[in-house]
Amino acid sequence: MLKQWLKAGSIYWDRRMLTMLGLGFSSGMPFLLVGGTLSLWLADAGISLKIIGLFALVKIPYSFKWLWSPLVDNLQLPFFRRFGRRRGWAFFSQNLLLLAILGMSFINPQENIRLMLLLSFLVVFASATQDIVLDAFRVESFENQEQGAGAAVFILGYRIGSIFSGAVALLLAEFMTWNQVYVLMSLGVIVGIATVALSPEPKDMKAGGESTGGSLFERLKRFFAVSVKNPLADFAGRRHWGLILLFVMLYKLCDAYMVPMTMPFYKDMGFSKMDIAFITKFYGMAATIAGGIVGGIMVSRWGIIKSLAAGSLLQGLTTLMFVAQSYAGDNIYVLTATISLDNLAGGMSTTAFVAYISSLCTVAYTATQYALLSSFMSLARDLIASTSGYLAALVPWSIFFVITTFMSLPGLIILCYLPRSDAESGKANGR
Repeated sequence: MLKQWLKAGSIYWDRRMLTMLGLGFSSGMPFLLVGGTLSLWLADAGISLKIIGLFALVKIPYSFKWLWSPLVDNLQLPFFRRFGRRRGWAFFSQNLLLLAILGMSFINPQENIRLMLLLSFLVVFASATQDIVLDAFRVESFENQEQGAGAAVFILGYRIGSIFSGAVALLLAEFMTWNQVYVLMSLGVIVGIATVALSPEPKDMKAGGESTGGSLFERLKRFFAVSVKNPLADFAGRRHWGLILLFVMLYKLCDAYMVPMTMPFYKDMGFSKMDIAFITKFYGMAATIAGGIVGGIMVSRWGIIKSLAAGSLLQGLTTLMFVAQSYAGDNIYVLTATISLDNLAGGMSTTAFVAYISSLCTVAYTATQYALLSSFMSLARDLIASTSGYLAALVPWSIFFVITTFMSLPGLIILCYLPRSDAESGKANGR
């Protein structure tokens, strides 16, 4: 049995994994700059918990990126055409992301919270556009049985990017202003630019969907059919497609709801920025790496459905550790255990979840369908999570995390009724 597990893990030595690492970093780096790191900046600036919670709404573009994903999936940008469709859109979104983060670095939240909100929204829009491209790039780079491993390494890169915009940002904030920190954070975009520049277009990619013949109306009609109608019709042709969308929305709700409040929670417990940086990021990073790798092998050995169930159970149970933390206060050892267990479970569940979404994508419509599925996940996360600040202001932290734990149950219940054949056999993505 050990030999079989080792054989399943040999995919991690593939050269494509280095590309996935860089692309994952590029995808993960912006998120905390409009999430946990920004929440701590706003808390330091004296912004109320209610306003901090409402900042989750700036992530709405993540929930609706499927609206412009057909453009990314089919059209080539004129100035970036020579780089290819995937790489051209990646370069465009990354340059926009660089400018938006730099713009945030010039803002004082106390004096101009609205402009900070606007620039945060622009960061999310650029990041969401980049995610459309990079998710398609990843899915198109692997066979179905390799999706779990590819997702694991991509998520590893994502977590490293999160450490850069999380732990590194917090450490820097001890010695310089938040505005200076965000100037340095913008340099992280260069990692993604360099990775894309050194990577070829995915081989397993459909031809472009641009139409040049006929009238403008005819070209628009063909574009709509190829880029919008066909991908949606293909997905709607699956068994229980509505149940699949509901599952995608609710599976990570437990984790998503508490994220906006974790940084204010750590601060309330009395932990310094240094404590938060080292424990929540570096220890958490090690646990996430382990969880991601185990999750990738778990998907290969157990299949996607069983891996999703295991990940959901563990994610819900480890959330209860935050209840223990609320009673332990600024106990650094309890914090280490809490973060390590939570990130271990999170790494496993996220890897299984990404593999599941990837398995549902048809190669001909990768970017559009993946964007649609991940957008539904983001919609629940952003809309529901925007109320987390109100709940945290009403109840003690211990009750807040107990309520959050129960949010893992809806996804687990729906999982029992999901069709298994497509996810397990890989027929859904046309391979």
